[in-house]
Amino acid sequence: MTSSLLTTSAAVSAALDARRPVVALESTIITHGMPYPQNLEMAREVEAVVRQNGAEPATIAVMDGRLRVGLEDGDLEALARAGTSAAKASRRDLSSLLATGGLAGTTVATTMQISAMAGIAVFATGGIGGVHRGAETSFDISADLDELGRTPVAVVCAGAKSILDIAKTLEVLETRGVPVLGFGTDSFPAFWARQSGHGVDQRVDDPETVAQIIALQKALGMGGVLVANPIPEADALEPEEIGAVIGRAVEEASAQGIGGKAVTPFLLKRIFELTGGRSLRANIALVKNNAALAARIAVALQQADSAQ
Repeated sequence: MTSSLLTTSAAVSAALDARRPVVALESTIITHGMPYPQNLEMAREVEAVVRQNGAEPATIAVMDGRLRVGLEDGDLEALARAGTSAAKASRRDLSSLLATGGLAGTTVATTMQISAMAGIAVFATGGIGGVHRGAETSFDISADLDELGRTPVAVVCAGAKSILDIAKTLEVLETRGVPVLGFGTDSFPAFWARQSGHGVDQRVDDPETVAQIIALQKALGMGGVLVANPIPEADALEPEEIGAVIGRAVEEASAQGIGGKAVTPFLLKRIFELTGGRSLRANIALVKNNAALAARIAVALQQADSAQ
């Protein structure tokens, strides 16, 4: 039944049929993560990076009552121009969006879900969602964490967004049985900053080892794998600076009564404003860095499959 809800682009279908490496890409970063036209430029650049590193990009979205796996350039532009007027689709939203023919960017959780339906094992994003600050009273915990615990897709990210409570996020990932791998690092990264002050479960220094862990996780019938890939050093922001900016943005969100799915877009917009645009440049750099690594992992995974 689920396959009947998918529309897969010709390029992605050809790659999957030929068992060539494919990397899934989410689309809320296009609709809710960046302003136009930077969001469109970023989406095109990220797809190009995946191709340059040997894999086929599959940007995922909800369009015209279908789960779309792989978008044409006109589709990317439609999403980018729609911006926040498009829905932000998490797992709970899919049925109603499909029924009404809505337009939506997909979150990490929903992109994982659709990737698994399509048979795509590796997914690149910016940063995962997690436990929000103050969750002990708000219970605001991203569906990304549950999805990582149950869906066998590897997510390459720059850690958790540093607007979150990272310590609690890692605790929930541990409870859900999600391996947190640090690519070339012993420290869990914090999106704009290379270090969060928290460790990872295992340091891994090459794509081949990551691919082996992904394959074993699947063989064990377990859920996803989180690959934490620090932002390139040249593009990183200082932890103290970004921490102060985030603190101010969080206070403003609280004062204005902003909650739920509106929190992250509000905070990203305010952090962009408070850093004079440097947070956006860092965001683009880390997404491209993650896309390159995800493609290398997908290639290694495909080569390991072919060798069996």
